[in-house]
Amino acid sequence: MRTRSRNYYLAPYLLWIILFVAAPILLIVYYSFQDVEGGWTLSNYANFFTSVYLKMTISSFWYALLITFFSLVIAYPTAYLLTKTKHKQLWLLLIIVPSWVNLLLKTYAFIGLFGTYGLTNELLEAVGIGRQQILFTDFSFVFVSVYIFIPFMLLPIYNSLEELNPSLIHAARDLGASAWTTIRRVVIPLTIDGVKSGCQAVFIPALSLFMITRLIAGNRVITLGTAIEQHFLVTQDWGMGATIAVFLVIVMAIIMVITGRKRRGTR
Repeated sequence: MRTRSRNYYLAPYLLWIILFVAAPILLIVYYSFQDVEGGWTLSNYANFFTSVYLKMTISSFWYALLITFFSLVIAYPTAYLLTKTKHKQLWLLLIIVPSWVNLLLKTYAFIGLFGTYGLTNELLEAVGIGRQQILFTDFSFVFVSVYIFIPFMLLPIYNSLEELNPSLIHAARDLGASAWTTIRRVVIPLTIDGVKSGCQAVFIPALSLFMITRLIAGNRVITLGTAIEQHFLVTQDWGMGATIAVFLVIVMAIIMVITGRKRRGTR
């Protein structure tokens, strides 16, 4: 009786998974086997492994790695310092609040900041450096992406650091370990699950960025997300766009399985 009632509670969740997770993925797979005219074909998968899309794939992975790396480099020390501050919840809220703002609004704000007559160039001119081309560069794309993804990297790391037993740190210091050795040999290994979760939360969506590439990078940076947008909205080649999406889904699933397997193995 108890098992049957539990199954009833699971029904809405299963219905949600079927309608909004499984069904869209199956629809994408279905479209990936169709050409522009709606006929069945395998040419989309053959075209995906040509040099054009392979270069695009390498570019997407490279920028996703850069974004993840810089997000981690900034987020880990920030999260560590937050755990040591007096009003940690207030500072954490101030970091999270910008993520509540619409992504499009934040992107347009950076267009104003990095533009030719924006605040950044005004400051550069004031200190004698002169106006620079900041917008529509690789730097601006990575900078804005890192800014947007930092909260997603910081929160899992912060939670891992908060759950860390302080007595382990005190024991390491009592045994003669320096502050850096304690962080390297005690803190980082014990918070590696938070790092993995943060990297997963940043790397996976960074692979499929398209709006930032268009508005901030000015199509200078071409990723798989940009290609999907182009095929669905411009060329109307839904089959090729769906094929790229299938590849991204497979890659994301592999990343989640690998990181999840390692995480369970450490316990």
